[in-house]
Amino acid sequence: MGYGSRTEMARLGKAGGIVLDGADLTDVSRRIAVTPDLPVRMEIDGQPLDPPPGLVMMLHKPLGMTCSRKEDGALVYDVLPPRWRRRDPAISTIGRLDKATTGLLLLTDDGDLLHRVISPKRHVAKVYRATLARPLDGTEGDVFAAGGLVLEGEDKPLSPAVLEGLSPTEARLTVTEGRYHMVRRMFAAVGNHVEELHRERVGGLALPDDLAPGEWRLLDQTAIDAIFAA
Repeated sequence: MGYGSRTEMARLGKAGGIVLDGADLTDVSRRIAVTPDLPVRMEIDGQPLDPPPGLVMMLHKPLGMTCSRKEDGALVYDVLPPRWRRRDPAISTIGRLDKATTGLLLLTDDGDLLHRVISPKRHVAKVYRATLARPLDGTEGDVFAAGGLVLEGEDKPLSPAVLEGLSPTEARLTVTEGRYHMVRRMFAAVGNHVEELHRERVGGLALPDDLAPGEWRLLDQTAIDAIFAA
């Protein structure tokens, strides 16, 4: 879980820094079953144990952060506890939002869940709110809904998408694919330019109003199930 090496954890345990079921766990050779209730039963340095593998979280991705581990500058992983970078299996984003896109980003160390969400066969909808450089001309909704739009540099048509005009220069777009810079390229294909882009929802899971940019929240099973409910 990234707390430290075996030697470091043995030293912490012998110093009384690990508590299990209300008692100091000084026998560092003892094997402890990793069960769902372990974070309730165990404390490390006075804090509840991190969730075991299988964690899922939502992050309100702020502007300027990237989803890559290798790029320079601010990364989405920077807002998580530093030890989480050392967890095994590693935490990864479920899909990506580009540096200039804000909103709902899911992260997990559950590879099966990750692939279920991004699989084209699942048709998990992603809902974006886009602010545009020029007013909508009224034809974009039909173009996107037809399912025949081919993006520049590709030969496979997009699946149908749903456009809802919110104002002359603002729209909500629902897509079921995850191609590179897809929403921006869709509007470019109909002669417009996305100035601001924000993801509001993945499946049936919406970004809550009380989650500020840069904040994250662990998801319970009900919230995870909501991803596939819509």
